[in-house]
Amino acid sequence: MQKREKAVTFKGNPLALIGPALKAGDKAPDFACVTQSLDVVGIAKTPAKARMFSVVPSLDTPVCSQQTKKFEESIAALGDKAACYTVSLDLPFAQKRFCTTEGVNNMQTLSDVRDQSFGKNFGVLIDGLPLPLLARSVFVVDKNGTVTYAEIVPEVTSHPNYDAALAALKQAAG
Repeated sequence: MQKREKAVTFKGNPLALIGPALKAGDKAPDFACVTQSLDVVGIAKTPAKARMFSVVPSLDTPVCSQQTKKFEESIAALGDKAACYTVSLDLPFAQKRFCTTEGVNNMQTLSDVRDQSFGKNFGVLIDGLPLPLLARSVFVVDKNGTVTYAEIVPEVTSHPNYDAALAALKQAAG
């Protein structure tokens, strides 16, 4: 598996990412994440429409919580034109608690705790920390399974470019 040295920083410390550096035009890789109901979902089990994967290190941190809630509010207007997911290494039970407590209904959660395949295949698994975390990132995939937008936030504790990600999602949704 490819290792990209100094791909991101975490609180200013450079860290490597495991996996490829996806870009617009790449085919979205498969993965095996777990839903809140403990079903295993891969790219083929997501609807063939515009999809956004908002990747966060942990929902129980301020920026991750804000990111999820910001997208939750922003995607409501798209209705069923898009499927949107928050991906983290949090356990599905913690994700469910977060969504219930915060009133998150539009963003579905996917836990990559099973085998970290999302992190490895999308190139956002952080290497070098005492516990595995995913780098903050956003990917938009169109109905044909092609990545149309990819952002890996250079400093893991910073926010993504919400406007660019939402514009890419709206464009992919038609």
